[in-house]
Amino acid sequence: MMNEIEWELLFDPQLAIDSFPYVLGGLTHTLLLALVSMGVGLFIGFFLSLARTSTFPILQWPARLYISFMRGVPILVILFLLYFGFPVIGVEFTAVQAALIGFSLNSAAYMAEIFRSSLASVDSGQWESSRALGLTYWQSMRRIILPQSVRIAIPPLSNVLMDLIKASSLAAMITVPEMFQKARIVGAREFDLLTLLILVALMYWAICSIMAVLQNYLEKRYAKYL
Repeated sequence: MMNEIEWELLFDPQLAIDSFPYVLGGLTHTLLLALVSMGVGLFIGFFLSLARTSTFPILQWPARLYISFMRGVPILVILFLLYFGFPVIGVEFTAVQAALIGFSLNSAAYMAEIFRSSLASVDSGQWESSRALGLTYWQSMRRIILPQSVRIAIPPLSNVLMDLIKASSLAAMITVPEMFQKARIVGAREFDLLTLLILVALMYWAICSIMAVLQNYLEKRYAKYL
């Protein structure tokens, strides 16, 4: 005969309610890491994508190497190198600085590939038409090519943002006080890690659900460029 499941050992609602405000206090760092890294990654990734598709080897190959390295190395290793490794050569970052740099540089590689594929998906006739109108390269990019490529890039870029929100939990490994770190502290103090893990999982889910609503809004807004 199977033993009855002791649900209170799996999830303690009262502990979750009492701990919620404290864990929510880490939301600022969670969003800071995700949104700042997303913004910096977008900027770096765009120019990386241009270098990646350049006909000049001096631009193309360094960009290829950077993208390959950042996509092939776990982000946790990058965080450890920045936070624990760089002080060996006399360069020190705070935990938050190391996390921001690590997530930004890592996400830029993924965004570069997203930009590359979305720009390539715009019909070549659009470039020809813009040149016929006498537009420069950057005018064509800003007025014609980018609006169309952004529509294509929104879903994968949204996935990157959600991945950054979830991956911010790895910053707990270098003591950044984001939501997962705070959940770990309470779980260790109360000897009930399962309750706190379930609580923080639901909180990440709620945040990502809000981002999914924003994604749907942006997709509808840029649908006019079809």
